[in-house]
This record gives sequence, C-alpha cells and structure tokens, in this order.
Amino acid sequence: MNKQIFFAHSGGPQGSPGRGSYDFVQWLRNKFDDEFQIYDPIIEEPDAPANQMWKGMFNREFPKLTNPVFLIGHSLGGSILLKYLSEETCKLQIAGLFLVAPPYWGKQGWEAEDFALRHDFSITLPAIPEIHLYHCLNDHVVPVDHADFYQKLIPTASIHKLNGNDHAFADGLPLLVEHIKSLNIDQQNKRR
Repeated sequence: MNKQIFFAHSGGPQGSPGRGSYDFVQWLRNKFDDEFQIYDPIIEEPDAPANQMWKGMFNREFPKLTNPVFLIGHSLGGSILLKYLSEETCKLQIAGLFLVAPPYWGKQGWEAEDFALRHDFSITLPAIPEIHLYHCLNDHVVPVDHADFYQKLIPTASIHKLNGNDHAFADGLPLLVEHIKSLNIDQQNKRR
C-alpha cells in the first residue's frame, strides 16, 4: 500500500493551474511519483475561508487515512492544520508535520480571531516525531518574521529559512521532499 500525504491548501482560489496551492501539489505528485498517495481536498468556499470549513473537512477526511501519515500545510492551510491538531482530538499517527509559509495569526496586522492559535497551543499538539517549517526570507505574502514566532513557540520544530521571495512554491520545494523521504527511510529502518 502506498504511503500517504495529506495536504492542506492555502486560502483563496484553488483547483486550476496558477491558483492557490494547485501547482505546488502537482509538483509534489510528480516528485513522489507512485511512492506516496497525496490527498488534497479543498474546503467548500476557499475564497471565503473559515476555520469551521477546515475543521469539518479534517473531521471527514482524516478517518479515511491509513497510519502513519505525513501532513503538509501550505500558508493558511498550515496555520489551520496547527490549530486543528492543537485543539481537537486527532487519532492519526503522524509521521511528520511540514508547514510551508504559514502565517502566525495574532501578531500586528495579522489579527483574525477565527484563525488564531491558543497561547499554549504547542503543548497540546499530539505526538509528532518531526515538525519542519519552510519560509522564504523575502516572502511577499507572509513575512519571514512569522517563522520566528513559530520558532519561539515550537522549540522542537526545525525552521528552514530559504533564499528568495516565493510563497506559492509553484516550482516546488525540494528540501521538503528530501525531509519526507529521509524520515520515511528512517522509519523503515527502525521497523527492521
């Protein structure tokens, strides 16, 4: 059986080239080929996202997954994935959590109560062997200082600050693929 990745999309229009996380997901599918099955459902109204929409989608989709699963969250999808994992009971066995350019809601200019994390969110996360955050130094959508907030609040996370100004990662993120493949190899070696 193929290993599974669950991908939480960014906010905004989705489902066609050049929109939202679409190109990033297609790049991941190409890179992982048949090694991983990627699930990437889209919330009902991605143009007008609300936390409740993601929560409902996670509640519907997570029980369909086979353990262990790799979780990837892109932009708003990454911050909402963290919110869900820290506030809800999640029975998934998570192999690793990979957050790409997630905004930190609650800092000045980024107030949105619906998306904000609890102040103690990191202590209520389920057991996750590895957490990686990726953020471009000159991200033109979510400034890189959001990664600094996460670094303080999730001290066990590996923060990867990348050169460039990418946010959509339409041309991919090789480091993320490298991390998932190395983690997957480590897990296979432990089972032997």
